[in-house]
Amino acid sequence: MPRQEQGNSAAARLSGVSILVVEDEALIAMEIAATLEDEGATVLGPASTVFRGLKYAKAEPLSAAVLDLRLNAESVAPVARILASRGIPFLFYSGQIPSDPILAEWPDVPAIEKPALPGAIIEALERLLEMHRHPDSVTNCG
Repeated sequence: MPRQEQGNSAAARLSGVSILVVEDEALIAMEIAATLEDEGATVLGPASTVFRGLKYAKAEPLSAAVLDLRLNAESVAPVARILASRGIPFLFYSGQIPSDPILAEWPDVPAIEKPALPGAIIEALERLLEMHRHPDSVTNCG
């Protein structure tokens, strides 16, 4: 299986990291979760609703999050706001990247347009986590 080969070659890329996945499309959520786990991450969720995403975002110890912009017709903004207030970095992964107004609230948050290769999500998370650990050493995370 290609994903396992990728994970075996770089299993420590996200080792020790806990990542919240907020995504309403079950197959995409499972693919993201499997990709993250293959790279050593602990996945919380996937949360398919804003309500469930908020429960994780408010209380769980998180290293980062991957957020779809829209969960059905609902904006993920409340989840993003909680994460931001807790200092937890996040990125957006959505098919609505060019047109969604939520991006104006977080212009510096990385946004990956669906569909993307699994490696693109992993690389973006690595940059995001590195920037969060060493804010002066990385100038561009997106």
